[in-house]
Amino acid sequence: MAGPLAPERAPETTTDAEHELDRPWVTVVWDDPVNLMTYVTFVLQELFGYDEQKATTLMLQVHHEGKAIVSSGPRERMEHDTSRLHAYGLWASYQRDS
Repeated sequence: MAGPLAPERAPETTTDAEHELDRPWVTVVWDDPVNLMTYVTFVLQELFGYDEQKATTLMLQVHHEGKAIVSSGPRERMEHDTSRLHAYGLWASYQRDS
């Protein structure tokens, strides 16, 4: 004798709230009138291990566009990255990736 059949499950859909939770966080470095471009490049190499070319590209993006995303991941790590950038005197913030 067979047991009762399980009801059919509707295909899983992602709600806006679930999608919001899946979006990573990013750390943004902002252009400022104080720090030299060479210093920003140095800090990006020192903190994130970027090679000179990658750090220079990000620094130029900050200089020309006013900001650059320098890291992404869980919120706690982005808070930490932002804090480390502040310790070096850079203007930085973290936010959900758009």
